[in-house]
Amino acid sequence: MTQSSSNFDATSGDGYELQMGRFSRRLAGRFLDFTGVSDLGRILDAGCGTGALSAELLRRTQHASIAGVDIAPAYVAYAASTTTDDRIAFTVGNLEELTFADGEFGQVFSQLVLNFVPRTDLAISELVRVTAPAGTVSAAIWDVRGGLLFNRLFFDTASVLDPAADAARGRNLTRPLTRPGTLAAAWEAAGLTDLRQGEVAIRMEYSSFDDYWAPCDGDDGPIAAYLKTVGQELRSRIKDAVRRAYLDGDEDGPRSYTATAWVVKGTKPSGG
Repeated sequence: MTQSSSNFDATSGDGYELQMGRFSRRLAGRFLDFTGVSDLGRILDAGCGTGALSAELLRRTQHASIAGVDIAPAYVAYAASTTTDDRIAFTVGNLEELTFADGEFGQVFSQLVLNFVPRTDLAISELVRVTAPAGTVSAAIWDVRGGLLFNRLFFDTASVLDPAADAARGRNLTRPLTRPGTLAAAWEAAGLTDLRQGEVAIRMEYSSFDDYWAPCDGDDGPIAAYLKTVGQELRSRIKDAVRRAYLDGDEDGPRSYTATAWVVKGTKPSGG
């Protein structure tokens, strides 16, 4: 179980919080509004990151115990530092090789991670394996091509200036499970029944271009990963072009961008 079993550059909890944590916290509530949560037994947060979904699960339950697992030790450490609730435990682990017992969890949730797992089908199989018969498995994945504006703003702009950015854009927009219907199809292929699929949207506010750009100067996520490969002169040109795209002919200041996720929930057959 190594860091190589993820296609997401993960360096620090603070870095993830700056880049995606603020999105994760807003999405968590909308995701759980869609799926519902039962305050019984064991719950798994698979790919817990810095703990946004786990925190929302804690808020919505009083008795259930929660396990959070993620491939990135820095994220697990950050998540563990955010709570003293003894109902939850965070561990480092690979979604393709979960160490939990068969049928250990009545509910399994996965938010914003499955499209970054190299062997997506194996990860989904593992989520189903650790789910109890008649238990539920739910996931949320960004609609990166049609519904993640902050990401498109950067990559669409950078791609005009650099063929390597265009290649990174292509990889980012064609990750598994991100096209319409593919998440639910994967759930059906895994043998889950009573499928419910849909989409949920949030908005993310930025106070200024500097607020938008700050995660780009970090180490976490696809945008930062691409920029680490770029020389200073090209990086400056890209930043200036992205600034113009952010401004859109207006003064610098607040912007509000939509972010839409595909969501799905399925039930493991009682005989499974």
